[in-house]
Amino acid sequence: MKKIGFDNDKYLKMQSEHIRERISQFGDKLYLEFGGKLFDDYHASRVLPGFKPDSKLQMLLQLKNEAEIVIVINSGDIEKNKIRGDLGITYDLDVIRLFNIFTKIGLYVSSVVLTQYEGQSSADAFQKRLEALGIKVYHHYHIKGYPSDIELIMSDEGYGKNDYIETSRKLVVITAPGPGSGKMATCLSQLYHEHKRGINAGYAKFETFPIWNIPLRHPVNIAYEAATSDLNDVNMIDPFHLEAYGETTVNYNRDVEIFPVLNAIFENILGESPYKSPTDMGVNMAGNCIFDEDAVCEASKDEIIRRYYVALCGRRKGTVKDDEILKLQLLMKQAGISEDDRSVIAPALRKEQETNAPAAAMELADGTIITGKTSNLLGASSALLLNALKHFGGIDDKVLLMAPEVIEPIQSLKVGHLGNQNPRLHTDETLIALSICAATDENAKKAMDQLEKLKGCEVHSTVILSPIDEKIFRRLGVNLTCEPKYSNE
Repeated sequence: MKKIGFDNDKYLKMQSEHIRERISQFGDKLYLEFGGKLFDDYHASRVLPGFKPDSKLQMLLQLKNEAEIVIVINSGDIEKNKIRGDLGITYDLDVIRLFNIFTKIGLYVSSVVLTQYEGQSSADAFQKRLEALGIKVYHHYHIKGYPSDIELIMSDEGYGKNDYIETSRKLVVITAPGPGSGKMATCLSQLYHEHKRGINAGYAKFETFPIWNIPLRHPVNIAYEAATSDLNDVNMIDPFHLEAYGETTVNYNRDVEIFPVLNAIFENILGESPYKSPTDMGVNMAGNCIFDEDAVCEASKDEIIRRYYVALCGRRKGTVKDDEILKLQLLMKQAGISEDDRSVIAPALRKEQETNAPAAAMELADGTIITGKTSNLLGASSALLLNALKHFGGIDDKVLLMAPEVIEPIQSLKVGHLGNQNPRLHTDETLIALSICAATDENAKKAMDQLEKLKGCEVHSTVILSPIDEKIFRRLGVNLTCEPKYSNE
């Protein structure tokens, strides 16, 4: 079994207590910028085994009577139909998804802010859709010279031009569907407006990574750089914290670079800055909840290699540049790892050589390796899934979970009527066919009952998979990598 290295219960308790302490520091109100993913932080759950993807949400639920949520989205991202890569949906759809999730579990979402608003027609259409759902919408505008022209920023033509967001609770969580949405600018704009109204408001930042109180070159922090290689984020020692306290802490370049400007804004609004460093602004307690260093390091190294293969496939698709590949190769060297450390790669490649066709391999939690090959009926990924389910269910490998007479009509439908060139079943079609067989076949039912055990398994394919197969593996909780080539080069 994969080792757990993170105490999630300790984290929930410690994190909520620390945020309450920060609220009390400012008196009337705290604007808390939530970096990363608030609801489904799968990166954190992979590199900190034991961290649950919804841990931050569960932590907020402990503060739900004191908290409200404001979701911000960049109007330019709406115009560009920017897509959230892990879910494959546009940012505007993700805003509605987040609103529904938060509301359903009892968190109060008070409004949505359209940042960088310049009258974009798509932003206006999105606003009408939100208002039809009963959601308040505010506008924040582009400020010329932001963030360096402090005098302009702190005037009626700067923050003063932005809509004042009406809030009613002591903790205001500012979150977004992705980076570049304007979370920090929204917080600072609100501080300006609150101060003009005589309200004592403060700002803090909740960013899980990099973790400030573990070493700079710790695999967890290197994995964060790998995850943000497209943003050119770089972890670095916080020089302001080192100068103020003589303590070495880790932050990332954008926060360090912007801190002098933030400090000036704080001094202008509050009279004096409450913080001496970017690290001071943070409230993250994750580093205090790691209890098995080896487990966390191993998981983080696995993640770095996965990110490298995702980028290789992205380059093959034309969406990733060479610079990003070179950065990931450097990060792998810093972590002391190579492709050979991903244990599913070699078995998959061997199976491909043996069969002269695309193949795939899966590593189970106990280290067992399962392989799948291409056949006339099934693609390698579909065969791999069935072989893994047989293993989990103790079903003999020779047993057919689905008879050819079940598969062949589906193939006929695909090729004869739906215009598909490839008759082999994709993973979604395989699972649907298996579920139908499970109604009358005991072995098929036993195999279906094992699906939950696939979560957390590692898979490598010798070819780039179709978007359908990638999505199925993601929904099953499988960590997938692929060789950067197509099946029919």
